[in-house]
Amino acid sequence: MSQNDNQRAWHADATFLKSRRGIMKVAEMVTLFVAFVCFAVASSPKYLAATALEFLITLLLLLLYLLKLNKRISFLFWPIVDVFNSVFAAVYLIVLSLMALTSYSVTGNLVGGVVCLMSAGLLFVDSYILFKKITFNKLRKETQNQINE
Repeated sequence: MSQNDNQRAWHADATFLKSRRGIMKVAEMVTLFVAFVCFAVASSPKYLAATALEFLITLLLLLLYLLKLNKRISFLFWPIVDVFNSVFAAVYLIVLSLMALTSYSVTGNLVGGVVCLMSAGLLFVDSYILFKKITFNKLRKETQNQINE
């Protein structure tokens, strides 16, 4: 592999960040980070771990699409992985935020719970938009190209 091929392999797709899905991923990460900071200020380790884990998963998915690794690692159908992650994370964050809102003793838990609800809403919207674009009667490459647009 030549040096040009190596540089091209790690080229970031700036158009993804400007797309609707890219903006959604960044917004999810921002809300998850704000919730993480709120729970850290409130010293709530059980909420901290969940928001940090979902932040890292969302970051990895963002990097996967940003660096176009989803085209190189083709043994998984990444849009479905992304949809499942978004749905399960949204449900989990709703439960977590309801627990934080009902048992808050520090303002950080209250704000973190509200921001977690916002993040769950973003995750549901992201999964809905992505699932609408997935077609099951086309070849995998055609579907992935349509989703990345």
